[in-house]
Amino acid sequence: MPETVIQYLLNRLKQLGIRDIFGVPGDYAFPINDAICDDDELRWIGCCNELDAAYAADGYARIKGMSALSTTFGVGELSALCGIAGSYGEHNLVFHIVGMPNMPVQERHAIIHHTLGNGEFGLFMEMATPVVCAKTMLTPENCIHEIERVIAAALENHRPVYIAIPGNYVNENVSSSQAPAYVPVKSDPEALEEVVSAIINKLLEAKKACIMPGIFVDRFGFKDLTTAVVNASGLPYVTMAMDKAVLDETNPSYRGLYSGRLVNPEISEFVESCDCILAIGTILSDTNMGRFTAKLDESQIINVMPYDVHIGHADYTNIKMSDVLEELAKRLHKRTDVMGPVAKSPTAPEVNAGDPITADYLYASYAKFFKPDDIIIVDSGTSFYGLLPIFLPKGATFHNQTLWGAIGWATPASFGAALASPDRRVILITGEGSHQMTAQEIGQFYRYGLKPIIFVLNNHGYLIERMLSQRLDYYYNDLPQWQYHKLPEVFGCDGWMTRKAITCGDLDKIMAELDNTKTGAYVEIVTPEMSVPPIMKVIHNNL
Repeated sequence: MPETVIQYLLNRLKQLGIRDIFGVPGDYAFPINDAICDDDELRWIGCCNELDAAYAADGYARIKGMSALSTTFGVGELSALCGIAGSYGEHNLVFHIVGMPNMPVQERHAIIHHTLGNGEFGLFMEMATPVVCAKTMLTPENCIHEIERVIAAALENHRPVYIAIPGNYVNENVSSSQAPAYVPVKSDPEALEEVVSAIINKLLEAKKACIMPGIFVDRFGFKDLTTAVVNASGLPYVTMAMDKAVLDETNPSYRGLYSGRLVNPEISEFVESCDCILAIGTILSDTNMGRFTAKLDESQIINVMPYDVHIGHADYTNIKMSDVLEELAKRLHKRTDVMGPVAKSPTAPEVNAGDPITADYLYASYAKFFKPDDIIIVDSGTSFYGLLPIFLPKGATFHNQTLWGAIGWATPASFGAALASPDRRVILITGEGSHQMTAQEIGQFYRYGLKPIIFVLNNHGYLIERMLSQRLDYYYNDLPQWQYHKLPEVFGCDGWMTRKAITCGDLDKIMAELDNTKTGAYVEIVTPEMSVPPIMKVIHNNL
């Protein structure tokens, strides 16, 4: 029996390992929504709005390696576009499936709802073009060829792709056509040998060297290979902000966070004194570079990227990261003469039970609370900066939207992550400003039987924005005050543990309770308005 257009697409997604599809229904997408719900091997994951669905798909992709999102034409897809852009910038693979109006409607340029009223139907695909690595509009004739083409692009680039389907084509049978032969990128053998030999020689000849694994190690699935390179080299390694926990932080070679002049001066001095730094998939962004306080000599940096390598000022293309890492793991000479300092872990200040919860006490408490294999999702606020210097236990992962930095991302992203790995402990740490944007997705956790631990930091406004402003008292950073710990009841999370911590004694008691809870948990943590982690003080003082 021939497959329909939507059946072919969904079957290919299932072959890739996707079982959940996030989205919001809409009339142009109804045939797609119906097909997902009619497939016994797939699960439709409805979200409160399309932006949240895109964030949730992003969180799911971080755990599973890829995800899928379904929206309707125009209003739906544009609502999701900010989330798709974040996935593009941070290399998370999302298949975005858009339900379009029927082709006869498009061909007569009819004026219909969810359009700009100008009879143009290709505009929204063009709007999505900069934030996807491939796009297509499926027909019965091109279905197989186009689906295989965009899948190949998605897998190679590890970025979102855009797949539109006119409603009248969704259930049409696929015309027989030859799928394009996918030819994976291969390293140029001569260039590969030149690069590997150069890296080995530079690491061997350097008086002082270190390794700096980056985010692409995680996104492209090279954690084991990179760990093998670190172990073979004998060299210490550090990570930048975006790259936290891409390798296990319990590895004896790990020295801590490098963030320019913002934190860990002993680490900064060591890294910047190295005459060779082997970066592996590292993005030299403003946040990673400690808001450009890092003083790195580009001529001393080797950066192995997914499909090219940069050695000082020399660029080498058509070289796969996996091939470089495999050769280095086999051929590196182990060094034992470069140790480097180890960053000091934050410690909790001495307090009384009735004292207010300061940032220093809060983040030291988190450090004691984390367990092996936790999935920690953190919004891009002061909590992110407070958690960066903490050493995480074995197998724990740390997720933040460091580059794109969309406020509100973490709550739906943690929902997606929890769906992707329901047997692991998922911890969401967010500020109330971010949380107010997407808090309605709390109800989805309960709806799907998930049991996250949610910490909401209440410090009476956008504290990260206050610290990035010249003046701390601009009222555009004020927020309406919610009773956050009551939200789970409003959103239908029956039986959840809900608490509010105001004092250090409250926090200690709640943390002990959380170790034994069998339900979802939601904790509002109140701190003084201007209590910030040390990194934020340095950032503000350097404005």
